[in-house]
Amino acid sequence: MVETREDIDGLDLALIRASQEGIRLSSRPYELLGREVDIGEGEVIGRLQRLIEAGAIRRFSATIGHRALGIVANAMIVWRVPEDEVARVGEVMASFVEVTHCYERTPRQEWPYNLYTVVHSPSREECRKVAAEISRKVGISDYQVLFSEREFKKTGARI
Repeated sequence: MVETREDIDGLDLALIRASQEGIRLSSRPYELLGREVDIGEGEVIGRLQRLIEAGAIRRFSATIGHRALGIVANAMIVWRVPEDEVARVGEVMASFVEVTHCYERTPRQEWPYNLYTVVHSPSREECRKVAAEISRKVGISDYQVLFSEREFKKTGARI
């Protein structure tokens, strides 16, 4: 069991580093990953499971190349939500399948928006439609749709 940072050994770190570079598409991906760090498939699975259960690895998932699938419009929709409604509204917004991120931020005098959602769609018009549908469902009309213009870098956290 991983309880402290000291419980993560050099092999765990090597496994984390190897896996964060991507896992090859294969019928035995963990076996291939194990070969990179000189351990067997069962040990790879066991170590990853232990690290996940302990919270040392928060998420282990696939990343989809959304641009290759035709999803080229990215919008951050910023919402001005009354403080006493944030939890309820956030839950509803997060339930939309089009919403990939939903989070609260502290509003500022010059920027009063406190709830943020991110939507990826095939077009800007589709992003705007999703924003309008969310607005209708939660009863919040004070929002702005901000589009990405250019992607500079896209990687997850690395160790």
